[in-house]
Amino acid sequence: MADLGSLLQEAATIMLTGMFVVFVFLSILIYLVQLLSKLAPADAVSIPKPMTNTESNHAGVQPDVVAAISAAVHLYRQRNA
Repeated sequence: MADLGSLLQEAATIMLTGMFVVFVFLSILIYLVQLLSKLAPADAVSIPKPMTNTESNHAGVQPDVVAAISAAVHLYRQRNA
Protein backbone atom coordinates (compact mmCIF):
# COMPACT_ATOMS: atom_id res chain seq x y z
CA MET A 1 0.00 0.00 0.00
CA ALA A 2 1.23 3.47 -0.86
CA ASP A 3 2.46 5.86 1.78
CA LEU A 4 -0.18 8.28 3.06
CA GLY A 5 2.18 11.24 2.72
CA SER A 6 2.79 10.62 -0.99
CA LEU A 7 -0.97 10.29 -1.60
CA LEU A 8 -1.62 13.60 0.14
CA GLN A 9 1.16 15.25 -1.84
CA GLU A 10 -0.27 13.92 -5.12
CA ALA A 11 -3.79 15.11 -4.12
CA ALA A 12 -2.46 18.58 -3.29
CA THR A 13 -0.59 18.74 -6.59
CA ILE A 14 -3.72 17.79 -8.55
CA MET A 15 -5.81 20.31 -6.56
CA LEU A 16 -3.37 23.17 -7.13
CA THR A 17 -3.04 22.31 -10.82
CA GLY A 18 -6.82 22.38 -11.21
CA MET A 19 -7.13 25.67 -9.36
CA PHE A 20 -4.42 27.20 -11.55
CA VAL A 21 -6.10 26.01 -14.75
CA VAL A 22 -9.47 27.44 -13.65
CA PHE A 23 -7.83 30.75 -12.66
CA VAL A 24 -6.07 31.07 -16.02
CA PHE A 25 -9.26 30.18 -17.93
CA LEU A 26 -11.36 32.73 -16.04
CA SER A 27 -8.68 35.40 -16.46
CA ILE A 28 -8.60 34.84 -20.21
CA LEU A 29 -12.41 34.89 -20.33
CA ILE A 30 -12.57 38.21 -18.46
CA TYR A 31 -9.95 39.72 -20.76
CA LEU A 32 -11.80 38.58 -23.89
CA VAL A 33 -15.15 39.92 -22.64
CA GLN A 34 -13.60 43.30 -21.89
CA LEU A 35 -11.96 43.34 -25.31
CA LEU A 36 -15.26 42.50 -26.97
CA SER A 37 -17.05 45.25 -25.08
CA LYS A 38 -14.51 47.76 -26.40
CA LEU A 39 -14.72 46.51 -29.99
CA ALA A 40 -18.49 46.09 -30.25
CA PRO A 41 -20.53 49.25 -29.77
CA ALA A 42 -23.28 49.22 -27.20
CA ASP A 43 -26.84 48.90 -28.46
CA ALA A 44 -28.61 52.20 -28.57
CA VAL A 45 -31.73 52.15 -26.44
CA SER A 46 -34.55 54.02 -28.11
CA ILE A 47 -37.15 55.47 -25.79
CA PRO A 48 -40.58 55.61 -27.42
CA LYS A 49 -42.23 59.00 -27.35
CA PRO A 50 -45.50 59.14 -25.42
CA MET A 51 -48.59 59.73 -27.47
CA THR A 52 -49.98 63.22 -27.03
CA ASN A 53 -53.40 62.63 -28.55
CA THR A 54 -55.50 59.91 -26.91
CA GLU A 55 -58.02 59.87 -29.73
CA SER A 56 -55.43 58.71 -32.25
CA ASN A 57 -55.86 55.14 -30.96
CA HIS A 58 -59.51 55.11 -32.00
CA ALA A 59 -59.16 57.02 -35.26
CA GLY A 60 -59.10 53.84 -37.36
CA VAL A 61 -62.23 52.26 -35.82
CA GLN A 62 -65.37 52.89 -37.81
CA PRO A 63 -68.58 53.81 -35.96
CA ASP A 64 -70.54 50.88 -37.42
CA VAL A 65 -67.94 48.44 -36.06
CA VAL A 66 -68.26 49.99 -32.60
CA ALA A 67 -72.05 49.75 -32.85
CA ALA A 68 -71.89 46.07 -33.86
CA ILE A 69 -69.56 45.20 -30.98
CA SER A 70 -71.73 47.11 -28.51
CA ALA A 71 -74.84 45.31 -29.73
CA ALA A 72 -73.12 41.92 -29.45
CA VAL A 73 -71.95 42.63 -25.90
CA HIS A 74 -75.42 43.86 -24.91
CA LEU A 75 -77.05 40.72 -26.38
CA TYR A 76 -74.50 38.45 -24.63
CA ARG A 77 -75.13 40.12 -21.26
CA GLN A 78 -78.90 39.75 -21.67
CA ARG A 79 -78.67 36.00 -22.42
CA ASN A 80 -76.09 35.15 -19.72
CA ALA A 81 -77.27 37.42 -16.89
